[in-house]
Order: sequence, then C-alpha cells, then structure tokens
Amino acid sequence: MSARKHEINIQLNQLIDALLLGLAFWVAYEIRSSGFFIVDALWEIPPFLDFLWMLAILMPFGPFFLEVQGFYSHPLEKTPARSLDQIMRAGIWLTLFFALAAFLFRLGVPSRSVLILFAVLAPCALLIKDQIIRGIHIRKLRRGQGGEEIIIAGEPQRLREFEHSLSPVQKLETRIVAQVDLASGEISDLVEQLHRHPVGRVILEFERIELEKVQLAVAACEAEGVEAWLNADFIKTSVARPTYESFGMRPMLVFRATPEISWSLMIKSSIDRVGAFLVIFLLSPLFLLIGLAVALTSRGPVIFRQQRAGLHGRPFTMFKFRTMCKDAESKRQELEERNEMTGPVFKVANDPRVTPIGRLLRRTSMDELPQLYNVLRGDMSLVGPRPLPLYELAKFERVEHRRRLSMKPGLTCLWQIRGRNQVCNFDDWVRMDLEYIDNWTLGLDLVILVRTVPAVLAGWGAK
Repeated sequence: MSARKHEINIQLNQLIDALLLGLAFWVAYEIRSSGFFIVDALWEIPPFLDFLWMLAILMPFGPFFLEVQGFYSHPLEKTPARSLDQIMRAGIWLTLFFALAAFLFRLGVPSRSVLILFAVLAPCALLIKDQIIRGIHIRKLRRGQGGEEIIIAGEPQRLREFEHSLSPVQKLETRIVAQVDLASGEISDLVEQLHRHPVGRVILEFERIELEKVQLAVAACEAEGVEAWLNADFIKTSVARPTYESFGMRPMLVFRATPEISWSLMIKSSIDRVGAFLVIFLLSPLFLLIGLAVALTSRGPVIFRQQRAGLHGRPFTMFKFRTMCKDAESKRQELEERNEMTGPVFKVANDPRVTPIGRLLRRTSMDELPQLYNVLRGDMSLVGPRPLPLYELAKFERVEHRRRLSMKPGLTCLWQIRGRNQVCNFDDWVRMDLEYIDNWTLGLDLVILVRTVPAVLAGWGAK
C-alpha cells in the first residue's frame, strides 16, 4: 500500500474510532442512568451535559493515544492480543490525561460507574471493529481486489531477495507484475514495462549502487508520474534507521540512531515540564525543610552546582542538594584508588566526604529533587540516561559510549530500577542506557517512572 493511501486509511480509522469511543461512552451513560449497573453511591446521575467535558477529551485524544501506541501500524499483521495491549496502554495515558484535566480545571467526575462501563465497552468496540475491517480487507485481497501492482527494478540477485522477503500479508497486498534487470539492461526496459503495466510505484533494489543509473531510473519514473522507492539498505548500519528529509531545497537520506522527532517526543517533553512543575509545587515545603537541614548541619551552600553533559554532550548546570563537605571536589583525587566503578565513572562506598544528612538524602534520592528545576528548564527529562560530569565524559574510552548522549538526560532510567549503585561496570550501565534509547516509547517511560518509586522508597541499590 502506498504511503498516501496508508495515511488516508489511518485518518479514516481514527475518525471511525473517535465515533466509536463517543458511542461507547453514551451507551455506558445510558446503561448507568437506567440503574442496571451501579458502583457509586448515587441512584440518579446528572444529565449527559455534565459529562460533555469528558467526551470533548475522549473523542479527539483517544485516537491520538492509540496512534502513539502503534495501534494503526501494520493492521493486517497484528494479533488481537497485540491490539488489546495497545488499547490498554492508550487507555492508561487517556486516564492520566483525564486526571490532569480534572485537577487543573477543577472538573468533577459525575459518576464512576459510567467510566467503569466505558472502560469495558470501548476496548470491545475497538477490537470488534479492528477484526471486522481486517477480515473484510483480507477477504478482498484474497479475491484479488484492493491489492497494488508494482514493478521492481535493479540487480537480479536483489530482486530475488526482495521477492522472497515479502510476508504472506505483503504478498496479498502487492503483486509484482514485472522485474527489470537494470544491472545488464537499459532504462528503456523500465520505461517499456511502465507503459505496459499501469502501476503507481516502482521499487529500486541495488547493492553496489550506481548513482547515475539510479538517477536515470528515478527520472524515468518521475516523467511517467510514478513513485520511485529506493531501498536504502545498501548502506549497512547497526541501529540507525533511514528516513527522508529536506535540508533547504536539498533532498537528504537521514540515518537516525535515536527516536525520530514525533508527537510521542512532544508529549514526553510536555509531561516532563508539567510533571516537574506539579511535583515542585506539591513538595515545596519538603524542599524548604531539606534546605534548612543541609544549611544547619554543615558549612557550605545548600545547592550543589556542577557542569554535566546534556543532549549531544552540551554542557548545562545541574542542581542537587549538597550531600558532601564543602571541599569535596578537591578531595576526590585522594579517593581515586577506592573507585568501585570500571570506566570513567567515580563511585565510592561509604564516601568519607558525605555528611550525615547527605547520607540520608542519597539513600532516599531526595538530593536529586532540585533537578526537577533542570527538567522544568528543558535541560533534563524525567526519564533518560543519567547526566555525567564533563570530566567523566572526557574519559570515555569507547566511541560508542557517546551514543548515550543522543537523548536528553533524565532523573531516572533502567539503571535506577535494575540495581542503581550496585551496577559497578560502566559497560553494563551504558548497555542499559542504549537499551532504553533503542526501545524508547512513552509506555516504557511510564513503566520506569512507576518502578522508580518503590526502588527509591525501599532504597534498593542505594549507597
């Protein structure tokens, strides 16, 4: 399926899902208002008008969160279990969005029963619609309707590999009507096939790419008004994913080893700043108490400032409650031989520079609370690789370690929930950071945040 047609189908699916969610909510309200299902203390509930603020959030943002979870990607190759998992994950984010809206705008929830019924009806409606559309589409494809005819052109071996790599669903969706050998043949052979077959797309497959021939093939497709798709795996990468961008008027093939700028990253940034603001607001009395405790128990500033490596290694000033004596930095050299970490990172158990109140703050991670201001400023994220001091960054021995700098640093990450200071090998630390980067989703951020709370409260791995 072409990208344009796929995009139209996604938008149509999102419109249908928005209507389905609205219908499921209305049915839930009607069931509750009839008295058939009651889990709250009210016998009669307010009119439907009091629920419209929920509907105003539900219908536009429900399909949005489904898209963020990949609900509309590869619809013919998904299992019902996978679809249900994506629906439940989207439901979690929608619930958090509801809660945030209710808190910020002081909106009331007229009936919990309606929400419980909706939470049951909506996934069922979405799953049933998903399976009905999938079944109809596959039956049409098996009857030879709705599929796409394509031409593949390039080197013979690559053409055979491409044909064998097609999944059963892709073979239903696309039918190769011609294969053109451009290694030994001419561009005129491709033009002839374009005139013989009414296709909308040509896929170009090259291993030892000949730029002049590729350019001629693309020009031939352009002249015929046919899309030319060039397989970019002739450039071998480990984790980078190719995308197409424009730099001014210049077309660029981009290889990204980090998540692409998307709505998901924009949501992550919004959650970071809103979350940081709310936590700072709610814990402001605790900030004051900790500041007083630090000031009264040891000499020196309350807030410790240090230059850390941010996104792509860009320096920024990180803030923490001071947990060490005033001249701790000058004494670090004396403790180098006691360093428990391999690699450039410095960690010492029972560090003599740590003050009594500082030991308590470190064990509970409360010394990190001022970094919420860094999150609010945009220097850091709630979840991301921990920022290292600039002098540790300069000691990196392996170039691939620098890839951990490709995402904004955070307050917590996989390292925090998998042992914390018990992880003494820097390679293991980096491996967990890269695992986070390569598999990042909003859902993974939520899991890490939820698991960080018990890890911090119980002091797992803290020193």
